[in-house]
Amino acid sequence: MEIDICFYNEDVNYVLISKRKIRSWLLSVIEQEQKELGTVSYIFCSDSYLLAMNKQYLNASYFTDVITFDYTEGRFISGDVFISVDRVKENAKLYQQKYFQEMLRVILHGVLHLCGYKDKSEQEVKQMREKEDYYLQKFDLDD
Repeated sequence: MEIDICFYNEDVNYVLISKRKIRSWLLSVIEQEQKELGTVSYIFCSDSYLLAMNKQYLNASYFTDVITFDYTEGRFISGDVFISVDRVKENAKLYQQKYFQEMLRVILHGVLHLCGYKDKSEQEVKQMREKEDYYLQKFDLDD
């Protein structure tokens, strides 16, 4: 089994900063969740690209910031996490967050899905937000 966290662009020219630091942070999240890393691919794309995927694979016709395809087997988490850079930018403004902070939240959100967390019910959303807040505090933005 291949083991890695990879970052790709689909139809945007997005440059993720601090990749090495983000990989290390995500690995510590995975370990703290008592999982092991398989292969996790982050694919950065546009609103229109992710909307088309949302329609095709999830039969939903609304914009979203992230879609996670989970290929996890047992304790080994693997998956593809598609992130709309357009939507993250809009949400950062909406929630009055710095863009990079919002991007980290969405990156983390994808890996938390792969660790088994859901966000369909009110209780699941609450638990997901608590996990996001907890792990975001562990990422040192000043480092």
